[in-house]
Amino acid sequence: MKKLIFIFVLLSLFSCKDYIDKPANLVDKDLMSEILADLTINDQATFMFQDRNLEAGTRFILKSHHVKPDDFVESFKYYVIKNEMQDIANSAQEILLKKDPKADKYIKEKQKNNGIPPVIR
Repeated sequence: MKKLIFIFVLLSLFSCKDYIDKPANLVDKDLMSEILADLTINDQATFMFQDRNLEAGTRFILKSHHVKPDDFVESFKYYVIKNEMQDIANSAQEILLKKDPKADKYIKEKQKNNGIPPVIR
């Protein structure tokens, strides 16, 4: 009887290998990085135009990358749970720095002065 319970416990442990199922329309990591970079730029526009609704910008970004909002949200959740979001965010930051070389220069200058990277708002 003890062997049977032990086998049942082992089977139940190995049957649950993932916390979340892979979404049907999973957004590729590279595409996710590009979308996050564009969303960051869009987010910065909210500081300039605080009295306006910039939700259309988010919809435009997703539409320009041919991604449905539900697919983006499900892919985001999947990557967060799988602990892959840090790599995607780092890749998005590299994309942003390529788009704006002045930002790269600013960050390196601030790091030289005090060794701490500045908070980009």
